[in-house]
Amino acid sequence: MKLSLLPRILIAITLGILLGGVMGMPLVRLFVTFNSLFGEFLQFCIPLIIVGLVTPAIADIGRGAGRLLLITVAIAYVDTIVAAILSYATGSAFFPSLIGGGGNGLVAVEKSADILPYFTLNIPAPLDVMTALVLSFILGLGIAYGGLSTLRNVAGEVKTVIARVIERVIIPLLPLYIFGIFLSMTVRGDVMRMMTVFAKIILVIFALHIFVLLYQYLLAGSIVRRNPFRLLATMFPAYLTALGTSSSAATIPVALRQTLKNGVTEGVAGFVIPLCATVHLSGSAMKITACALTIALMEGLPHGFPLFLHFILVLAIFMVAAPGVPGGAIMAALAPLGSILGFGDNEQALMIALYIAMDSFGTACNVTGDGAIALVVERLQSLGVKELKE
Repeated sequence: MKLSLLPRILIAITLGILLGGVMGMPLVRLFVTFNSLFGEFLQFCIPLIIVGLVTPAIADIGRGAGRLLLITVAIAYVDTIVAAILSYATGSAFFPSLIGGGGNGLVAVEKSADILPYFTLNIPAPLDVMTALVLSFILGLGIAYGGLSTLRNVAGEVKTVIARVIERVIIPLLPLYIFGIFLSMTVRGDVMRMMTVFAKIILVIFALHIFVLLYQYLLAGSIVRRNPFRLLATMFPAYLTALGTSSSAATIPVALRQTLKNGVTEGVAGFVIPLCATVHLSGSAMKITACALTIALMEGLPHGFPLFLHFILVLAIFMVAAPGVPGGAIMAALAPLGSILGFGDNEQALMIALYIAMDSFGTACNVTGDGAIALVVERLQSLGVKELKE
């Protein structure tokens, strides 16, 4: 049967949960070994994907690349702030009654013993994510402003290679990778632990994710004058992929493909989607704010709005610099958590436990929202071109 990516991902998630309780450990370790190898390959490819897609995108856009970069980052920053403030407002209204005196449950969470693969293979990435982004900007702008035809051809050929790797290697193996993730989570008992300890908070945050995605696509749909629900439905495979991988960067291939299906031009999509995988973490900021408020309430720490507004404004900057890999956002957020909210080692450890338990939901919100930003940037770009012609 030839199935599209969406049903394959759904089948992988379902089988991972169902078989986790019955599959023998030797087979589980086999899939964990595959995930380890494929994860290393993904980490190796991620900076290459960024360079291969962003560089020719900037070069093709030409002299508007600098303006497009500023517009994209500004939209991502503002959207991150709005999502975090919404999270704080909702948490202030509901969390005190939901948490009550049940704070001891967080302390009881312990890290499960890792399921070891049969062997590992270390494949160091040629560049880190931020280096790849900066290099892409320099090369792309150099091509655009310098008229470097030879380098433009090289960038185009690199893009072709990367596109074939995405299409013929990464996309076909993603469902198996997602299956292995959910299988190991079920075997370790992480799913049950997550639901029993954080069930109430997770439900509120999940509802917030849906609301954020709705307002993002309602706004984008009104700007581009298209059905927002149809636009959001097209991005659903990217949402499910991010849900399984917990990595914005690893979901770039799927998010890019679905964004193109929404009618965004290849140049804008190739620029915005890889860039937003690093700079647009509205779902993560929303989740970090909710988790921080939860722990502040439980520990009796200050949690007034002026303090949290200061934290959110700084957190949004750190989210721009956070790598789009599993757990990257919370690692970047530890500095403002300590310096602004006064979280010590114990509070930061609780933050990491609570955040990682819901990591995939925030990542899915980030990635799906990237498609909305691409639609808005496409519209603004087209308006700018018309102004130049006039």
